[in-house]
Amino acid sequence: MINQHEKDQKISQTDRATRTNDSTPTNQLTHTDPNLLSRITQEINRRQDEYLALVKKLISYPTVSPPARNTVEAQAFLQQYLDNLGFETTSWDVYPNDPNVVGILTGTQSDSYQSLIINGHMDVAEVGDDSEWTHSPFDAVVRDGYLYGRGTADMKGGLAGALFAIKVLCDLGIELKGDLQFQSVIGEEAGEAGTLSCMEKGYHADFAIVVDTSDLHIQGQGGVITGWITIQSKETYHDGIRAKMIHAGGGVKGASAIEKMMKIIAGLQELERHWAVTKSYPGFPAGTNTINPAVIEGGRHAAFVADRCALWITVHFYPNENYESIIEEIESHICRVADADPWLRENPPVFRWGGKSMIEERGEIFPSLEIDPDHPGTQLLASVCEQVSEERATIGMTTTVTDAGWLGRAGIPTVLFGPGKLEDAHAVDEKVSVEQLIQFAKVMAITIAEWCNRKK
Repeated sequence: MINQHEKDQKISQTDRATRTNDSTPTNQLTHTDPNLLSRITQEINRRQDEYLALVKKLISYPTVSPPARNTVEAQAFLQQYLDNLGFETTSWDVYPNDPNVVGILTGTQSDSYQSLIINGHMDVAEVGDDSEWTHSPFDAVVRDGYLYGRGTADMKGGLAGALFAIKVLCDLGIELKGDLQFQSVIGEEAGEAGTLSCMEKGYHADFAIVVDTSDLHIQGQGGVITGWITIQSKETYHDGIRAKMIHAGGGVKGASAIEKMMKIIAGLQELERHWAVTKSYPGFPAGTNTINPAVIEGGRHAAFVADRCALWITVHFYPNENYESIIEEIESHICRVADADPWLRENPPVFRWGGKSMIEERGEIFPSLEIDPDHPGTQLLASVCEQVSEERATIGMTTTVTDAGWLGRAGIPTVLFGPGKLEDAHAVDEKVSVEQLIQFAKVMAITIAEWCNRKK
């Protein structure tokens, strides 16, 4: 899960504010086994130690990103786990030593029954100075009702919970008539498009659940794209020429690229304020759609007038927007700013957007995701949540970003739903509630059994 600064700390309040009170789930459980819920609940309760051991096993692999290129052993373990459950699995290197794993459990009547994708990422956030941790980040421990370790909340708890839910269904002999697909991807923490790679290979289903951190809320998301805006002078001048550029009669039609970038930044701020006033989306605080001037690089030496300056920006946009339209808006506005400046008119800014890796390309894209509260998959998941927790399900939005947008962009109805709270993700002594892990596994097992046995 990519951390979006301090505003993510307010996610719980945001979700409560966006609870869709008029979208009460209408899909009740329809499986032919009337005791399905109680059978699964009892089995998961009985096997809690086995479940927690699986979470601890995944956490023991130090799959931090950056530096990345270190998930191969963890993915091999997960692939073997799926193989043992009867999945047909495949893997491929997205980057060296960072493979995706996809497993498909073919349903007994695939053509007629609903299919499901479960998606999650194997990489975890970097640790930094582990001396600040109470216990080793990769030696998970249970204390005071919480499981501690890097990745417990984001998101090996979700990966393990979904795996264990499937194992329970297999052990109980519950038939799935529709296809079940499990995607364990790499690179989400560094904006590396592991999930996009799955979409490019054509993997598809009737519904998808991304089991990333959501505090067991059913969520959509806004989007993020990074971009570089570069100003390059056609001429390079010695620092001693500067006086002739800026004083009357100097006669040198030149400029500092760094100083001209100040006009670009002012233009971005103007557009950001305009967006804050003119755009909104339910569930998001006003002004969530931001343009952050995150990094600036310019100049070559103190003895030169800066002939080049590059600005790295991070742009947040709403679920009903796509990154292509956002790019068009920003470029159009900044080009008008440049056109109003005599020097920039002849030395216009150049744009480079997105990328498949913050590590390799210094760029990333996270597409937005709108969810349909009335979609049968969303309604079923909400109904199961309510029956397991005996509390009303929360359907809303997160102001962070995940890989869920890539599945939605591929035309797959998708929701974000997983254990753990955002304030615990990426934190020192990262943790997740054991009770929530157990609840998550129950919800996933019942949802899989119901959805994959529902006719198209």
